[in-house]
Amino acid sequence: MSNFRARQSENRLKTFMLLGVMGSLTAIIIYAAQVYLGNTSIGIVPIAVGIALVTVWGSYFGSDKIVLKMTGARVISHDDAPQLFNLVQELTIAAGLPMPKVAIVEDKAPNAFATGRDPQHAVVAFTTGILEVMDREQLQGIAAHELAHVANRDTLVSAIAATTAGAIALLSDFILRITLFGGRDRERGGSNPIVLVAALLAAVLAPIAATMLKAAISRKREALADASAVEFTRNPTGLRRALETLQRDSTVVHQKSNAVAHMWIESPLDSSMTSKLFATHPPLATRIEILKQMEQSA
Repeated sequence: MSNFRARQSENRLKTFMLLGVMGSLTAIIIYAAQVYLGNTSIGIVPIAVGIALVTVWGSYFGSDKIVLKMTGARVISHDDAPQLFNLVQELTIAAGLPMPKVAIVEDKAPNAFATGRDPQHAVVAFTTGILEVMDREQLQGIAAHELAHVANRDTLVSAIAATTAGAIALLSDFILRITLFGGRDRERGGSNPIVLVAALLAAVLAPIAATMLKAAISRKREALADASAVEFTRNPTGLRRALETLQRDSTVVHQKSNAVAHMWIESPLDSSMTSKLFATHPPLATRIEILKQMEQSA
């Protein structure tokens, strides 16, 4: 268990470091905007950032409703699935959390997710597929993982990362459009070609770097949720067996949009070599191996 707590601290630190790099990228892209637009036009930058902030934070505050709509999840009552409700309730007591809403997704693929901007507005959802193929110990591990996302405020961290990445993408697009179609006033933007080329490269590369960092943050939060789940249940075996079941299953959920892919316990998107830098989840094999090590040291 001490190894899991050490892993929690390590992943929290790495997440904060990645968020710091995201902030640095934002500063770089704003500087690039200033180089190209000059001081007389730089007033448009706060407007662009403001639009990105309003859009993303608006989505964040309505995240539970938006995600339920996008995934086709249906909030259920205790009478609809009393055993599942009781399992989630037991875990919320162990974790010291308020009881979240419970939802079901009609999908044969085994998967689950959590959403909501804070523990008071949380929703934990399970596909019909995962309820069919997993026993109580496995479901306990899955539910604990999702509740760990709620307890660790992962939706908040994800919103900050998405806000930053969105602002960077918007500003970069704005700079490139001005450069390609609107021209540039040399007196305002300066005449140093090295600075101009560096600013243009920043505008092109920053959105890619921001997307990669956002994915890296998501991977760290998944690892942290695995560690927290074991802390809640005191039983790494349940989650390990659940992930092994997911690893053996080749089906994916129908709703596999990029917008919600990071929320599922197993990403429904392609995990080929070309997408690893942008993957939102650590490989299942890696997560399983860590859990096996924790079982041996428990």
